Amino acid sequence: REKRIATSNMVRVFVNHVDSYKGKAISKAFASSVVGASLEEDVEDTQPPSDDQAAAGQNCYEVIGTLSDTTNEKPSWVSEIITHTENASEFLPVLLACDVVIYDVTPSQNQTEEASWAIQALHDHINDYSNPKIFICVSTVLTWAKSKPLDLDDPEVPFTEEDYRRRRSHPNFADQIATEKLVIKLGKADKNKLQTYVVAAGLSYGLEEEVFHFFFKAAWHGEIPALPVFGDGQNIVPTIHILDLASILINTVESKPKVRYLVAVDESHSTLEDIVRVISMNLGTEKVTMIPSKDGLLIKDIRQSDYDHLTVNLRIETNFVKENMQVNWKAQNGIVESIADVIREYKEERGLIPIKICVLGPPQVGKSTVVSHLCKHYKLHHIQIAEVIRAQYGKLERQASRADQDDDDEESDAQAQAAQEMLELLKEDKEQNSGRLSDQYIIQFYKEKLLSMPCQNQGFILDGFPKTYNQAKQLFDQEEVDDSDQDAAAIKYNQLIMPDVVVVLDASDDFLKQRVINLPEIVVSGTHNNEEGFMRRLTTYREQTDEEDTVRNYFDELEIDPKEIKANQPCEDLVEQIKKLVGEPRNYGLTPEEKAEVERKAQEELLHQQQLAEEERRSQEAAEKALRERREAEWNEHLAKVRQEEQEMLETQSIPLRNYLMKHVMPTLTQGLIEVCKVRPDDAIDYLAEYLFKHNPQID
Repeated sequence: REKRIATSNMVRVFVNHVDSYKGKAISKAFASSVVGASLEEDVEDTQPPSDDQAAAGQNCYEVIGTLSDTTNEKPSWVSEIITHTENASEFLPVLLACDVVIYDVTPSQNQTEEASWAIQALHDHINDYSNPKIFICVSTVLTWAKSKPLDLDDPEVPFTEEDYRRRRSHPNFADQIATEKLVIKLGKADKNKLQTYVVAAGLSYGLEEEVFHFFFKAAWHGEIPALPVFGDGQNIVPTIHILDLASILINTVESKPKVRYLVAVDESHSTLEDIVRVISMNLGTEKVTMIPSKDGLLIKDIRQSDYDHLTVNLRIETNFVKENMQVNWKAQNGIVESIADVIREYKEERGLIPIKICVLGPPQVGKSTVVSHLCKHYKLHHIQIAEVIRAQYGKLERQASRADQDDDDEESDAQAQAAQEMLELLKEDKEQNSGRLSDQYIIQFYKEKLLSMPCQNQGFILDGFPKTYNQAKQLFDQEEVDDSDQDAAAIKYNQLIMPDVVVVLDASDDFLKQRVINLPEIVVSGTHNNEEGFMRRLTTYREQTDEEDTVRNYFDELEIDPKEIKANQPCEDLVEQIKKLVGEPRNYGLTPEEKAEVERKAQEELLHQQQLAEEERRSQEAAEKALRERREAEWNEHLAKVRQEEQEMLETQSIPLRNYLMKHVMPTLTQGLIEVCKVRPDDAIDYLAEYLFKHNPQID
């Protein structure tokens, strides 16, 4: 390994747990960086290496590492995975062959013991390698959590790297601060051969999220009315974007600063409430709620280490990094200022891209049934015109009702007044349109619904709307486009609500009529699915689809090709065809509870099938036994009958013979036997024969 390093332009970097949140980002950042790029004056113009450069090993970092879960596959950007870390004799040569060793020792990785062994081993074998090595311990600002204020009169004075000797650790992070001290100590032995650094990182955010993941996930799902804030939420939470942390590590490796203890935080001093509120405002219900601090530990998705990080109250800054490193900052001003980009990264990394579908077709073709199945499979929102109107009315009525309340909130009063005015407009509109709302209000309601957080997070399925070309144009077209923005001008529709897949279910009129005829009376009663109402709606639909400008034409013009599917087939087949068009779900998948429920149902189904099989076996055995017994009884009955017939036949055949014997044989034979008994001769048989011969009536 050492020989290979010596003959290669590549710098070999070891990163522990390259499949973890930090390890993945750090290793990927090194693998995509050109050696020395961070030292360029215009760091923002630095481009990652091309595939050819990487393949040729031209001044690129070569990353090796370990996995936190050995069942995971090797990341594509990692050249080698080390699996024998527990064997010192095999693991040590790996470390000695590396130019840089990076260990993340945050509690989620539980790597303090291995990191301490690694730095001690490199120190003990310092004379066994010629190329200088760098060891970086990525720690956490929680090793500062209990530090006394620099100025008791002014507790808002922030700590900096220079104060690291005064730091006091959170009780749960004693192993981390011990590892930090060991790394700093062993780095003083021979700085020309072994340079050591400690980087105390703030709470990392960005990409798929880690510490803040609970809040992002809860907001994305929208299943709780408000995101929880622990305590009063006024604690200062030091943070840093995970890519900025990776950039600081690359700068540390390349600039080799004389300062051995670095702090990696952004320039924000955001409170926990600030962070949770901005997540809720931009991803969730826009609401937060304060809960007792200790109740945070009762939330099953919050680990102890996460809770410790989220409840820290620490003002700390990184003067050295700001003044001496050329970091290509991703979010220098913090998560609050960069929330739009952070949410976009979160959705992309987690694959949480909303699925938007539109299902069209004539009345009674089965749209709602198919859509309900699809919504259940993809966990999407079912958008029906009646429900949209009902929900909007309910919202306006709730807002308007606040006008009667004694409330000094001017904003609430204004909303209540606006809601009352809107309700009056809707009432007038319905009176002028025979009890129906005009398209302008329906379109307005639909836009508000489709742009709501739930629809923008998970996605939606439009059920039978829009019906006409004009409705589609009003609903999906961009309202206002800045002419100076050429990219926006090139897009003629609102990408946030435009369906990705458009499906048209169709069937013959006879098929649809027959379906309506077969509907139960209880389903038809009180609806427009009676014969007259159905025919009126079907006629309207056919007229709309025969026009020159139809809703299908609208999608065709935008090169969103509607897929027509014949509906005269089972619902399950229709759903499967649409699934193939849409692809796999793009969400978190099943929750632990749902997985447990699926497993429970699968187990119940298995037991049920086993019971059915056992019952079938028993039933078959009983049937076979009954058949055997029946056949045996039939056989015995037949046999008895045969025997009786044989007996009767024998008796019938024996009558003439018996008569013959009684007449010609038995009288003489009887007398002979009597005579034998009287005389008792020595040879009874001979005597009887002689007697029968003498007394034969046929011989005179």
